[in-house]
Amino acid sequence: MYAALWRLLPGRTAVKVVQAVVLLVIVVAVCLLWVFPWISPYLPFNNTTVGGALGAVTGGGELG
Repeated sequence: MYAALWRLLPGRTAVKVVQAVVLLVIVVAVCLLWVFPWISPYLPFNNTTVGGALGAVTGGGELG
């Protein structure tokens, strides 16, 4: 896949490197700005089964 992308980019090697970096920055920006915020409500990161952090810090008796 990367070889096909490299062949599709126009120009010499230096120009292709710059274009590849710009494409990578665009993909990362799109993921961070739109894709990840859009899917975050559907991910189970807030559904933890471990006790709260405050109880672990103060020794809330969870371990015995």
